[in-house]
Amino acid sequence: MCACRCGIRVTVKEGKVRYIEGNPDHPLNKGVICAKGASGIMKQYSPARLSEPLKRAPGSERGAGKFVPISWDEAFDILEKRLGHLRATDPKKFAMFTGRDQMQALTGLFAKQFGTPNYAAHGGFCSVNMAAGMIYTIGGSFWEFGGPDLERSKLFVMIGTAEDHHSNPLKTEISKFKRNGGRFIAINPVRSGYAAIADEWVPIKPGTDGALFLALIREIIKVGLYDRDFLWRYTNAPQLVNLDEASQEHGKFVRADIEVEEGCFDAPNTMWWDLNKDEPVITHADDAEPRLLGEFELKDGTPVKPAFQLLLERVEQYTPEWAANITGISADTIRRLAYEMGVVARDQKIELPISWTDAWGKDHDTVTGNPVSFHAMRGLAAHSNGFQTIRALSILMTLLGTIDRPGGFRHKAPFPRPIPPCPKTPTTDLAVKPNTPLDGMPLGWPADPDDLFVTEEGAPVRIDKAFSWDYPLAAHGLMHNVITNAWRGDPYKIDTLFMFMANMAWNSTMNTVGVRQMLTDKEENGEYKIPFIIVADAFHSETVNFADLVLPDTTYLERHDVMSLLDRPISEYDGPCDSIRVPVVPPHGNSKPFQEVIIELGSRLKLPAFVRPDGTRKYRNYPDFIVNFETEPGSGIGFLSGWRGKAGEKAMRGEPNPKQWEMYARNNCVFHYELPRSYQYMRNWNRGYLDWSQRMRLTRYADPLIIHLYSEVLQSFRLAAQGKTDGRQPPERLKKRIETFFDPLPFYYETLEAQQTDTASFPLNAITQRPMAMYHSWDSQNAWLRQIHAHNYLYVNSAVAAGLGIADGDWIWVESQWGKVRCMCRYSESVEPGTVWTWNAIGKASGAWNLSPQANESQKGFLLNHLISEELPADPETGDIHSNSDPITGQAGWYDVRVRIRKADADEPKQSFPQFPAMKPVPGMRARSLWSKLFPKKAMSEEPAPMAAPVIGAGAATAAGNGTAAISEPAEVAAATEAAAKAAPPDEEPPKQEAPPPAAAPAEEKSLEAEGDTK
Repeated sequence: MCACRCGIRVTVKEGKVRYIEGNPDHPLNKGVICAKGASGIMKQYSPARLSEPLKRAPGSERGAGKFVPISWDEAFDILEKRLGHLRATDPKKFAMFTGRDQMQALTGLFAKQFGTPNYAAHGGFCSVNMAAGMIYTIGGSFWEFGGPDLERSKLFVMIGTAEDHHSNPLKTEISKFKRNGGRFIAINPVRSGYAAIADEWVPIKPGTDGALFLALIREIIKVGLYDRDFLWRYTNAPQLVNLDEASQEHGKFVRADIEVEEGCFDAPNTMWWDLNKDEPVITHADDAEPRLLGEFELKDGTPVKPAFQLLLERVEQYTPEWAANITGISADTIRRLAYEMGVVARDQKIELPISWTDAWGKDHDTVTGNPVSFHAMRGLAAHSNGFQTIRALSILMTLLGTIDRPGGFRHKAPFPRPIPPCPKTPTTDLAVKPNTPLDGMPLGWPADPDDLFVTEEGAPVRIDKAFSWDYPLAAHGLMHNVITNAWRGDPYKIDTLFMFMANMAWNSTMNTVGVRQMLTDKEENGEYKIPFIIVADAFHSETVNFADLVLPDTTYLERHDVMSLLDRPISEYDGPCDSIRVPVVPPHGNSKPFQEVIIELGSRLKLPAFVRPDGTRKYRNYPDFIVNFETEPGSGIGFLSGWRGKAGEKAMRGEPNPKQWEMYARNNCVFHYELPRSYQYMRNWNRGYLDWSQRMRLTRYADPLIIHLYSEVLQSFRLAAQGKTDGRQPPERLKKRIETFFDPLPFYYETLEAQQTDTASFPLNAITQRPMAMYHSWDSQNAWLRQIHAHNYLYVNSAVAAGLGIADGDWIWVESQWGKVRCMCRYSESVEPGTVWTWNAIGKASGAWNLSPQANESQKGFLLNHLISEELPADPETGDIHSNSDPITGQAGWYDVRVRIRKADADEPKQSFPQFPAMKPVPGMRARSLWSKLFPKKAMSEEPAPMAAPVIGAGAATAAGNGTAAISEPAEVAAATEAAAKAAPPDEEPPKQEAPPPAAAPAEEKSLEAEGDTK
């Protein structure tokens, strides 16, 4: 449904989903449900549903949408034969990329066991800069990994966040925050969604947030409003940096010559300059207090400075006046914001009567907090300067002393983690071997150049070039470059591309027109440049027609699922949390849960994790896999952390429990482990929490996780580019690039695309936002939600549009250096003058998602992706072609595009551009019809029967039930469905319809067969 994964209750009547409501007992959304969740009925019965496996029709061209139905046996035979051959010969010829799904731990396990390096989910296209920038700085991040403590915060600053992120929980938290007198500041080019209810909106030019943060840092340091005690105790601000430019250790921390354990944590051998002794001492030495400022010399003559001194020197150039010229925010406003943040943090401190012990053995009677909180997401991340921007935000939060403290930023399990986290990819192409699991993780967190996944010559091993010198810290891969690289054969050709829930021929790509052509391009011998494409999806997306094999997936209401700590967690601030989904209705047609497809494929291919030593199948199905899988034999760690042990008596770790699914179902389908209060704060440095985390295997070590104001990780790459290391060094063509961008302190630079754009010709920034009522492209076929967003406009500042002779509602052309679209203009006073914007992914290809070819989504709606390129112009000095991405992480820079607008001529078609040949329904799809005709008239006229005592689920609009009831579609419903399909005109639009009201639950539980069951 969406990434929020709220708990829901589902009413099923006569085998049909009749009503969806929020689960008041779920810890995530506490009963709140949004339009997406309540409208899940229309997703369930969408005419866009795929119902059977399909094979491209013999003799037909890829992209024509001509398919023949096949059985699952035939589909698995095709997969087993083709993938088995690739695994036995060259596993990297198989590439698997997934969308915003909730099973990346499973798909990642499959890829690792298969032996391919070519796996990733959508994070590189979405917000990897947010995750990487913060995790490489504070050991955690926003979204699933942490967030603002609005319960105790006094000042809340939201930056670059659209309406959808953490939607329901954040909405309820903000409402309580404002009722409690908190002040809410929104910094965003657009005032929509959350920003619409902010106490102050600060409009900013896209891609310039880093300039703002650096100026705020400068002002806070200048007026002394930083938390000195927090900095010296819990960050590397006082650690001494070697400034000897002739040294191989230049720019790295000075270290004492003492024996320390090696591992993925900060070795406790760095040095401070002690304030009292006026000499260097080992960090956190007894009775030591370090200097944060100054310049010193070691006994051997080595010049050194504390990292904080270097930060001070770095930001001196970033004055409010300088930032004002870049961001569009006045210098006075910047100074006022810095002062307000600093004063609230200093003067409105929170003190909780919670005793705890820090990692160095010091006892504390209370937990204190500086009640300034932040939240940020893709508006910061989706720029080619996003990593350093988010590093700057993390440092700003740290200077104010807000990390994992009351009223500030708080971690969520399994975070915090070491900086960087321990998982690593292989470091050589020799790790990719036939019939052998990958020797390392498909995705990881490099700590230095020796962790890169490259050949002996320094060439990329992965098809997307992640973890290479091109994009060294690409923690989530580069989904947006997979098709282009495979088409070009750079760094090599692949054979099979497997896409799951990833609309990579439409809104999950840049350069949409070009990518669609690449999927159909052929070699001189007539073979497709990408020989075989597999698409697994529940719906007829724009990408389906480019498949050679289509695997129909189920919806979230038809399958078992887990929200796992091994995947994208749903934890609370006070402790780990996970949950399950159980099906409430059977799969549509002959669709099959993708999890079951992975289990079946893993078993057929005899991947070690899926079979016994004798090669026989290990797991009956996905639920059996979830119960019995362990990360390693005897670890006691699986996908679910609740009710472990043979009798369900253990938590977090324990033997597999055959009754685990049933125990979750009896407990609202949610497990929530509440940490002792003394473990709930200061977790980077909390001895109790760190020891517990190590015992539970959330982290490998119990060492303190020092915040990295200064990044020695980045400096290690810079030294390699400067030729000052004995280890790996980048290719000559990339040395300048690495040296420039891998700066250990944040700095501001204009986005890479803007640097190569004639901004006088293309003066406007163009961005998208996801609407609160829709998620990616999945909801535009939803009959109810279409009544909210049937098509999108380009929102333009009213004065700007009027100055160009464009009236509200006019058809206009929007042009970038890459392409152009025709769309409709809408005036807005809630967008800064230099920016235009639209809703993401509402525009559709004609006929896609089984919408009428004349539907507004394709005839009036448009896709901004047509204006964006996945690659930058060739480097004028080297001729290299780089991804249009952050050079550190590979994050897609799809908010970097610059455009111009003009009024369309009066005689032009009143139709969006570009247009594509209309897609036709594929075999097995239901005809479009009035949704009400899906239900018998008698059933529609009756009030829903009282709901049974509910079994509660959790997840992306999570289904609930016991997963055991035999539910079949009644014959009369099937007949009504068929009749409605025949009777309704093909382009008839669904009417508005109110959902039936919820009924009160009776005191006694009904049987599962009772009419009106809640499941």
